[in-house]
Amino acid sequence: MNGNSFGRLFRFTTFGESHGEAMGCTVSGCPAGVPIDEETVQRELDRRKPGQSMITTSRGEPDEVSIKSGVQDGYTTGTPIGMVIQNKDARSGKYEPFVTAPRPSHGDYTYSSKFGTRNWGGGGRSSARETVNWVAAGAVAKAVLEASDHDVQIKAHVNQIGDIEAPEVTFEEILEHSEANEVRCAHPETAEEMRDAIDRYQEEGDSIGGSIYFEARGVPRGLGAPRFDAFPARLGQAMMAIPATTAFEFGLGREARSVRGIDRNEDWTRMGDDDAPDADEVVADEGDPVPVGNDHGGLQGGITTGEPIYGEVTWHAPTSIPKEQTTYDWETEEHKRIQVVGRHDPSLPPRAVPVVEAMLYCTVLDYMLLGGRINPDRVDNSPGEYETDYHPSSPQNDPDDADTAATPVDPDDD
Repeated sequence: MNGNSFGRLFRFTTFGESHGEAMGCTVSGCPAGVPIDEETVQRELDRRKPGQSMITTSRGEPDEVSIKSGVQDGYTTGTPIGMVIQNKDARSGKYEPFVTAPRPSHGDYTYSSKFGTRNWGGGGRSSARETVNWVAAGAVAKAVLEASDHDVQIKAHVNQIGDIEAPEVTFEEILEHSEANEVRCAHPETAEEMRDAIDRYQEEGDSIGGSIYFEARGVPRGLGAPRFDAFPARLGQAMMAIPATTAFEFGLGREARSVRGIDRNEDWTRMGDDDAPDADEVVADEGDPVPVGNDHGGLQGGITTGEPIYGEVTWHAPTSIPKEQTTYDWETEEHKRIQVVGRHDPSLPPRAVPVVEAMLYCTVLDYMLLGGRINPDRVDNSPGEYETDYHPSSPQNDPDDADTAATPVDPDDD
């Protein structure tokens, strides 16, 4: 099975199944000298973990991360970072009826038909449980960007659940309000409506879809390499890889199909002129050419413009629902009525917000490294210098009972 890695210079490879012993990932391409520890990663994992509220799965996973390599004395060493998250609350028994009777709209039959076998507990590798690894990798990417000279800010929020859509909010409002409620919607009044709607679907034994708005500020212009490495192409891959996503868009997105060229096209002006964007919204120097407006979502010709990158990702309703459905058991050759009883999210976007942010962090950092904006070897951009704040120190005195010793000598002695 291929397709378990993401990124080129900043690259993470994941392993694990929903009801396996553990989840985990290896992050390669992280520069040395980045302050990071398990607590740094754990903060992001806690935002994604199950059991946060009554509108998430009740599966009791602490999602405690253990860093196995690539970090010493609180700093990255430049070598691969290995992280493991143990599965603590897997209950596979409820999945036994579906071993040869695939659940509707799941990956059960496609996995079995492709490989001739599958790990069926909890959906195995096809489960969104696997995104715990992505959030861990995203935490590393976030730490690198925070340690760099670039002021990159990334945030997302749930902007729609079912037919309930939040009004447009500012980036500052997303930063302030998105984590203040269980739905992770930055508009408090709409968040209450969304929560009530999710409760209703859950009581009915059903589920509902929704969408997430994301935004990245401080991303410099000039990132991206047409054609197949265009920034929106790789970002689309990142977002569409998240389980249950059905659409990705940036800028005007799908609205662009009904907008005339003269209305969509944005004139160019000079940074500092009255019609230029605010200095805190765009990465540009005084006198630089800048577009008037940002319907292009910070991306033109597949390359970043220095303006905010924004867009939206859509999720379908979770497929694991307790309502009765029909399937066909290929082993017994019988049609069966089934109920998928277990611990499942009634709507995915609230817990997917940190996943979207993680994949955006990983994508932006990868392009920053590819574009030479951050030194891929060390974040302080001082190659050849070994006297750093993060290099380990030599012990001043060797223990008397040490098996080996390094005794100071006078170089002038024969």
